[in-house]
Amino acid sequence: ASRVAERYDIKGCEVSRWVEPAPEGSPLVLVLKDLNFQGKIICLGPQRRWFLRQMELDTTFLRDLNVLDYSLLMAFQHLHEDEKGPGSSLLFRVARSVQGAQSPEEPEAQNRRLLPDTPNALHIVDGPEQRYFVGLVDLATVYGLRKRLEHLWKTLRYPGRTFSTVSPAHYARRLCQWVEAHTE
Repeated sequence: ASRVAERYDIKGCEVSRWVEPAPEGSPLVLVLKDLNFQGKIICLGPQRRWFLRQMELDTTFLRDLNVLDYSLLMAFQHLHEDEKGPGSSLLFRVARSVQGAQSPEEPEAQNRRLLPDTPNALHIVDGPEQRYFVGLVDLATVYGLRKRLEHLWKTLRYPGRTFSTVSPAHYARRLCQWVEAHTE
């Protein structure tokens, strides 16, 4: 945990999506939000294709369950020099989540699961300079009457702005677009 540099809770929208960062040198561990991420990029290298496909599969599944308001939880950890490059990771490797998303021609492209036999396990993805811990969290909100009314109210209150309460199809599409726009 001491090596984790940043933590984010991403929904792909802007209303109420800013957290005042902790002062320099503070022991507080804050989870930042979408607007705190502006101007940053997630550098995944050959893992990007896998990550985009996994996000598409996961958000489609949640859309089909009529779920919204989930977040992409991310934590970044800077790699030490001995952790960079293929075959240098000290973490265990397990089966891929998306069969066929990783090709044998790309041995450096790898992803692992943290606690793979538990629900909502986080993926560990090594980029060229950082290790990313990513996973979808807060999967229990169904788009029922209450959320539909909340959507109507927010549409009137925040015209032209993006907020979390939208249809599950819009929510899934928007989060995937955010990931695509913020990865390389």
